[in-house]
Amino acid sequence: MPKKRAAISIIFILPKINIPTMYQLIILIPLNVNINSFDEGWPDFLEAAEEMEGLIRESVSRIDRSIYGQNNIRRIYSFLYRDKSSFEKSLLSPPGEKAGKIIHEITGGDVILLSGPFQEDSLERIQSWEDLDDDS
Repeated sequence: MPKKRAAISIIFILPKINIPTMYQLIILIPLNVNINSFDEGWPDFLEAAEEMEGLIRESVSRIDRSIYGQNNIRRIYSFLYRDKSSFEKSLLSPPGEKAGKIIHEITGGDVILLSGPFQEDSLERIQSWEDLDDDS
């Protein structure tokens, strides 16, 4: 009987896990963008983007090969914001409008901008939940 209670406890604990939801701006730079011109203008974009309120982290992935399927993306930039509200406010702010203008200029308008909720968790934390399941 105790094993059954442990399983029931896990059911009630799992919905209470609080993983913060941030909001992400993803910038996809296609292969056909003149990368030299882009790289020259990127510091100006970053200067404006880093003034946008709510920005907490940024990253870049430089794509060097496609493992499967056809790829037309050279780089992927990610900008994380505290939440959707701070992201939306930052886009409409003077630094956000400046950053938007610059990214359009340095890509010749050939850029893909995506946004959406972002959550992450560590493998260590995920595995700790698996250990609880093993105990039941």
